Amino acid sequence: MRIFRDMLGLWMLVCMTACGGSNGGGGGESTTGSILITLAGLPDGSQANASLMAPNGTVHTIHATQTVTNLIPGSYQLAVNDVLANNIRYLPQPATQSINVTAGTQANATVQFRTANTQSLTLRAVISGLSSPVYLTAPSGDSRLFVVEQAGRIRIVKSGVLLTTPFLDIRSIVASGGERGLLSMAFDPDYTNNGLFYVYFTDLQGNIAIQRYQVASNNADLADPNSGLRILSIARNPALSNHNGGLLHFGPDNMLYLGTGDGGGGGDPAGNGQKLSTLLGKLLRIDVRNATTTNPYRIPPDNPFVSQAGKLPEIWAYGLRNPWRFTIDFTSNTLFIADVGQNEREEVNAASIGQAGLNYGWNITEGTRCYPSGTCDTTGQTLPVLEYNHNDGCSITGGVVYRGNAISALQGHYFYSDYCSGWLKSFAYRNGAVVEQTTWPVANVGNIVSFGQDGQQEVYLLSSKGGTIYQIAAN
Repeated sequence: MRIFRDMLGLWMLVCMTACGGSNGGGGGESTTGSILITLAGLPDGSQANASLMAPNGTVHTIHATQTVTNLIPGSYQLAVNDVLANNIRYLPQPATQSINVTAGTQANATVQFRTANTQSLTLRAVISGLSSPVYLTAPSGDSRLFVVEQAGRIRIVKSGVLLTTPFLDIRSIVASGGERGLLSMAFDPDYTNNGLFYVYFTDLQGNIAIQRYQVASNNADLADPNSGLRILSIARNPALSNHNGGLLHFGPDNMLYLGTGDGGGGGDPAGNGQKLSTLLGKLLRIDVRNATTTNPYRIPPDNPFVSQAGKLPEIWAYGLRNPWRFTIDFTSNTLFIADVGQNEREEVNAASIGQAGLNYGWNITEGTRCYPSGTCDTTGQTLPVLEYNHNDGCSITGGVVYRGNAISALQGHYFYSDYCSGWLKSFAYRNGAVVEQTTWPVANVGNIVSFGQDGQQEVYLLSSKGGTIYQIAAN
């Protein structure tokens, strides 16, 4: 019997090996494969930005070493971008590769990141001696710099020289001081042909005013001061002088966007941020094409609150405290709003410019924190993508996305600062996430009031110290 049992066991072992019966029923062959993607050489905490494209066009996003499973057989294309971390650019080797997947097997792909030359920046002084400069811009392709002075003048820097005669002087109709004044300007998208531009200021009654002007017919360095057309006035409590917002910006849709403050007072005492019956504490969107005295603007029909009772149709987004500076990146169609905080948090919000009716939270929340304390209902809110507390600063100064050509490694990076601390920081915003956060070791040049971009989309900082403008440049 023992010999029989031994022979039976040997027969079963042979059958399991040769007859394919080890899984009790034979099993089935796998129809998919996998790829182990190894990303090596990045510092801790850094994310890669890679994509794996399948033969059928499906794309898998890869941020770190991982095994991608359930892949149909065929040729896969792996593409890996550079990574900027701690001021150092890491280059993937190889940046692209093809990987063949067969059913039932695991393929392997390795990417080794190696450091490129360290990217360093400097702040290069362009011009000094301006009187409280608060904004800088230029028409697309123009070599001049147009600088807004808070008291009510727009100055031109031409070939490195500050022209003596202002482009526009409206000091006689501007209330200036503290957070009031002439706060920004925007050139019409068709400025080359129509010569129109728009200014944002507080008038002598302390109200927010948007006014259109035209360049002089016989001198491109002068505006016609008599061409003013009032586009919009927003009444506010004259006893409160702060939180006026301050920026206007044309979007890729040729609509004019305006960022207004909540009307002032600690904690938004009137609750304007959440009220849809007031234009304060909002991002507004209006159509100023073909503006006339009787019809200074039109309401875009796709604004979110058109024809809704008790809700003003100019509103595009709400829940803002004091969006002193925002920007629209035309390349990614992303809106970035730097909203100045109350007591604890400074924040940057980011969303597609096409997303209408977003609620950014104020005064229910300050950043991601319930205001003033405790718990709150954040249902329906769009929370910031980045925030910092007042150990790192006291008043955020946003911010523009770099799209110039002088520092190609920083294409698409959003730069921002803090008025009190004067540091310079940046990040990239990809796939709904903040990545490559960097603090740049540049000289502290005083209180940073604003950022600006010239006609070639190079980036500038405006400092209250000496009325100086600095360009961000490669070192």
